Amino acid sequence: MVRSDGFNSLPTPSPPPAEQKQPPKQWGVTRPLSHAGPSEADIQRTRDLEKFLVASGLYESAEEAAKREEVLDRLKQIVKDWVKELTRLRGYTDQMVEDANALIFTFGSYRLGVHGPGADIDTLCIGPKYVSREEDFFYVLHNILAEIEEVTELQPVPDAHVPVMKFKFDGISIDLLYASISLLVVPDDLDISNISVLEDIDEPTVRSLNGCRVADQILKLVPNIENFRTTLRCLKFWAKRRGVYSNVTGFLGGVNWALLVARLCQFYPNANPSMLVSRFFRVYTLWRWPNPVMLCEIEDDELGFSIWDPRKNPWDRNHLMPIITPAYPCMNSSYNVSASTLRVMMEQFQFGREICEDIELNKAQWSTLFEPYLFFESYKNYLQVDIIAADLDDLRAWRGWVESRLRQLTLMIERDTCGKLQCHPYPHDYVDSSKHCAHCAFFMGLQRKQGEVIQEGQQFDIRQTVDEFRHQINSYIYWKPGMEIYVSHVRRKQLPPYVFPEGHKRSRHIRLMSQQQVDKVSSDGSDACRSDSAERVIKRKKQVDLPELEERREKRQSISPQKQGLSPENICSRVAGGLTECSSAMSGTMKEVAATNESCTLMDGRAPEAVSFNSRHVCTGSSMRMLQLVDRDKELPDDSKTSNQEKHCAENSDTCCNSSSSNSSYGSSSYSGLEPHAALAMMLKSGDGVGSEPVQENVMRLSLTSTA
Repeated sequence: MVRSDGFNSLPTPSPPPAEQKQPPKQWGVTRPLSHAGPSEADIQRTRDLEKFLVASGLYESAEEAAKREEVLDRLKQIVKDWVKELTRLRGYTDQMVEDANALIFTFGSYRLGVHGPGADIDTLCIGPKYVSREEDFFYVLHNILAEIEEVTELQPVPDAHVPVMKFKFDGISIDLLYASISLLVVPDDLDISNISVLEDIDEPTVRSLNGCRVADQILKLVPNIENFRTTLRCLKFWAKRRGVYSNVTGFLGGVNWALLVARLCQFYPNANPSMLVSRFFRVYTLWRWPNPVMLCEIEDDELGFSIWDPRKNPWDRNHLMPIITPAYPCMNSSYNVSASTLRVMMEQFQFGREICEDIELNKAQWSTLFEPYLFFESYKNYLQVDIIAADLDDLRAWRGWVESRLRQLTLMIERDTCGKLQCHPYPHDYVDSSKHCAHCAFFMGLQRKQGEVIQEGQQFDIRQTVDEFRHQINSYIYWKPGMEIYVSHVRRKQLPPYVFPEGHKRSRHIRLMSQQQVDKVSSDGSDACRSDSAERVIKRKKQVDLPELEERREKRQSISPQKQGLSPENICSRVAGGLTECSSAMSGTMKEVAATNESCTLMDGRAPEAVSFNSRHVCTGSSMRMLQLVDRDKELPDDSKTSNQEKHCAENSDTCCNSSSSNSSYGSSSYSGLEPHAALAMMLKSGDGVGSEPVQENVMRLSLTSTA
């Protein structure tokens, strides 16, 4: 080939940019843990996983997707007409009325593309600065929606942390927020990610905008959106099956799981969904909480909004599982997590890790990972919180309020027992379909803290704790007659049948057979201790000779006559007939209960321990018509409560700690599961009844009996 002298005289050109080896892109605040891609086995496992998700019904049909789009279009037109009408009524010019506008944005699972059939749509309405939330949104727009035939179950929640209006539009559940920005006219091409939308607005408006801004940032910060979506869809389904999907009760909600999965995608940018699911459990079982999970650096801006910063904000130092949102102002999205709920989640992460290891070794199928958590077979003692209202509409509002406060009951029990009594609130409500009243129930598992040395007969008096919870519940500003709450202690064998899928308790033989099938997955090729959760390890009761058993039965019967139990089931039958009859019936029944004693036998898998009960149920109500734990006129002042709690903590100073010290409890690189549950008993002592006779304080004590 002939070359010109001029060309030969030029310096040798550098290789084209495409041929230069570029350093791999860094996703997130640290370098990836691995750039490895999937193997053939990983690709096949991903196919199997996607088939399982489809078979499980996690994807909506094309018809439902089209219906959602139609509903959103209708909603967009409604809010636009609403703003135009308000602009006209307030005397603005015809041009202003014509330009008046409101926009609808989506966020949450719908915006991220991981929603399933029947899921609600999180929406945000953005309007001009002269349209207010308090009057225009929660009053004018509320009335407009109430007049629309397709709108049902309309429920405004103006006093929520993020004010919201909930309703169903043509059968599609909608959560609608409102944000008034500092513009007279809202442009159709508004960029909600621009920080300028936060100028001259209040904190509730910032929180309302945060959901959309966070969702947009998540999608920008993950290396592969489709892998992110499949992994998130999988793990949300897993969390719901394992009972750890609920922000309101102290676990993780949708945005929390999305942030955890997004950070994992940054750690493994080339991994496919099956690899990401397995590594999710591996990473977060070893995560040194309370080190925060962050997708990007925390941004501080001159607008002056508070951001998550434990160096400046003392309250941020108490967060146990900080998961930080990526949009300014950066917040901890998981501030609801408590020591008890973190313990439960770490147990479940460990369970997931072990199953995924077996899946990678071809010892288990994906269906094993999604086995439902056997909550009602995992504890020996439970708190049952029954909720009753006059009708279904009242129950919907009453249930939402009580559910939002259950996390406080968990925190108060942890506080008043110095962390020795651990609670597991289950994020599902149960309805007894055989009853004709508006009713539902929540349950909370109870057990002593792992490793605690409990002296014989040691008790925790949680009377004031439950009474404090009652006062919080009764502060509901929308309380109506008929809204009542009952808190009772039930042992596993006393659980109502409607909490079981089959409508009845499974026999011990069936439970053991199902557990053997699950344990078989982890028994091959591994001598290490598997998950310590109660559902994986069911201890056999000691064999008891028949004569000895008959002798115990006769002894119990001679001590304890058959009790006519007081329960919400009894109340329900009266609610339908009238609230006044319900109240009077409660009073009479409690007299009977207070007049009887019951001796119950608790089995902890070893030796039986006799525990006496004066009353099984403790009821709390909104007024003196219903039995209350502590007489209002005999309540102790706050300083008395504090002194009693301090005295109790002082007696157990070796293990007593406050919430701030719990930050170091989860600092280790691994987490050991729970040991089998020790015997627990709730001591409920009633007084002389309710009515014309003197009312004594009911005592709710938890007896933690040590066993050999």
